[in-house]
Amino acid sequence: MSSVLAMTMPKLPKESDKLIQLSNSVKGELLYNEPMSKHTSWRVGGQADCYFKPKDIADLSVFLKNWKSDNPIYWVGLGSNLLVRDGGIRGTVIMTSGLLNGISILDENIVRAEAGVACPKVSRFSAKNDLVSAEFLSGIPGTIGGALKMNAGAFGGETWDRIESVETIDRGGNLHHRYPGEYKVSYRSVVGLDDEWFVAARFKLTKGDGEKSLAGIKVLLEKRNGSQPTNQPSCGSVFRNPENDYAARLIETSGLKGMTIGGARVSEKHANFIVNTGNATAADIEQLIDVVRTSVEQQHGVRLVQEAHVIGEVL
Repeated sequence: MSSVLAMTMPKLPKESDKLIQLSNSVKGELLYNEPMSKHTSWRVGGQADCYFKPKDIADLSVFLKNWKSDNPIYWVGLGSNLLVRDGGIRGTVIMTSGLLNGISILDENIVRAEAGVACPKVSRFSAKNDLVSAEFLSGIPGTIGGALKMNAGAFGGETWDRIESVETIDRGGNLHHRYPGEYKVSYRSVVGLDDEWFVAARFKLTKGDGEKSLAGIKVLLEKRNGSQPTNQPSCGSVFRNPENDYAARLIETSGLKGMTIGGARVSEKHANFIVNTGNATAADIEQLIDVVRTSVEQQHGVRLVQEAHVIGEVL
């Protein structure tokens, strides 16, 4: 019997009466009332009603074909750009990190990586196969799925600059092959089809010196570790950089470095990072984000656009 069907069903929220029994062919693991603090880089967040860990893309397709709830579906990779509120998530979380983890070379210069593969892994894999121009991915602390969703970038490079095509899945479990021209891509923003999610990307790279590329990746990581609080729980950059300026500069010159609310603090090392000092709640972090945005707007006349995504219910 499937591990999903073998589980004892705990009490679920009202929306649960819309869920149907899953097929025996589903091989993944379905959890209930899963603490999201275990799955976000800020280490905060309430419980998700339902939390599914697919075995692979085919298993995910079967799950979606059988999961007839009309509740929202949320996709989580490393949770590195995500704030889940303390009241948790009324809906279903699908976890990709460490699960949708295939990576391969399809052609002499095409690397295919599934949505759960960590971005730095793609940069190293490419370099080891003498493919260059993916080095910037080493500076993105998330998965390919998240990088596609927000056109993540680092060290002057952006994800969609290297995309040949993507693979997506819809709510009915149907798979699609899409091309960049089907999306509106801009700085930290990607607009595409509703109810279709990324499950893999195909990167078009350039043949080159892999050893040199690996050395360059090492230098980039040393630069990142020297300028960012990588040893503390955070989401990476909280705000997008405004045109011709830097969010960190605006925050620092507003005198906000070190500002603390509860267990949340504006990092003294990099002002565009908010860190969890050990006992922060999601409410602490969200309140500090609002204070920083308001203060910068009052002092500089610039309203910072939030890069971190916030989901869930207020406790």
